[in-house]
Amino acid sequence: MAVYVSNIVIDVGSDFNQTFYLETTSNTPLNLTGYTATSKMKKHPSSSSTAATFAVSFPGPTNGSLALSLGSTITSGLKPGRYCYDILLNDGSVKTRAVEGSALVTAGITTG
Repeated sequence: MAVYVSNIVIDVGSDFNQTFYLETTSNTPLNLTGYTATSKMKKHPSSSSTAATFAVSFPGPTNGSLALSLGSTITSGLKPGRYCYDILLNDGSVKTRAVEGSALVTAGITTG
């Protein structure tokens, strides 16, 4: 499976949700049944500190769907700027980086 590159935008103070649909190399949905996943966001890949850890879920494991989310309490603590993130899949025997990209964190005007 090739790494899927997707850039995301996260608004400070808002709930963030993003769904990805993963496919095999033959363009069929990747069956994610039995998989686990972790996803983190850092200022740069070699950074020792993690800016945020995404909650990862599988809303439709047989159709290849995987979702990332961050609650508003987490996004409220983020500093605006550019970060990098990735999603690491684990099928129980092999770990694979499935998605990676930039995360642009934007500051809002309206709060509350």
